[in-house]
Amino acid sequence: MEQEPRRSRTTEAFFGRRRGKPVRPHQAIALENGLARMGIDIKTLAPDDLRTLFAAPVSRVRLEIGFGGGEHLRHIAANNPDDGFIGVEPFVNGMAKMTTALDGQPLANIRLYDEDATQLLDWLPQASLAGIDLLYPDPWRKKKHWKRRFVSPVNLDRFARVLKSGAKFRFASDIDTYVNWTLLHCRAHAAFEWQAADAADWHTPYEGWTRTRYEAKAIRENRTPAYLTFVRV
Repeated sequence: MEQEPRRSRTTEAFFGRRRGKPVRPHQAIALENGLARMGIDIKTLAPDDLRTLFAAPVSRVRLEIGFGGGEHLRHIAANNPDDGFIGVEPFVNGMAKMTTALDGQPLANIRLYDEDATQLLDWLPQASLAGIDLLYPDPWRKKKHWKRRFVSPVNLDRFARVLKSGAKFRFASDIDTYVNWTLLHCRAHAAFEWQAADAADWHTPYEGWTRTRYEAKAIRENRTPAYLTFVRV
């Protein structure tokens, strides 16, 4: 079996393996065609107005980092046709599921990126996003791996650069240590203000939320999800 080339440390820092089981032939075709049609090429210069990336007319652009199989992203894009969505997922099998689903039910307000999200964030223009979602990211449970968690001072700086004033960074997780980690990091960052008045605020799913398979599994295993919202000040 051909060995995948070793990734750079920048990529290795925030997510694990790139591939799972071999994708099925029809998924492989959908993946190739879908990325050719919807994929973002960061080797080109980013447009000053991100709305021009989309086939459909959109009023603003939002980003979801690590969309898994794409259930949430497809749901929110279908229910918010006036918004453009960029979805990032480096795991090949997740991207294959997404492109296969979009092959059957196309959405003109979605664009995709299949590499390290930090590369895309550095490519995006300043103050160009109306929101960022980081939903159920890899928690890197072992303390020695905490440095690989996506929420970090350097990535919050990236978020602060690309988010418009008043835009929201939303973080959902069922791992208490990562929830606390995110609260501490965001509250220590001058660009973000936590939007919560009481416990119900972070235990209530976001408006228009659809439950992913991962969240359903977490609830079956008695792990309580938390839904945090931070505003770019």
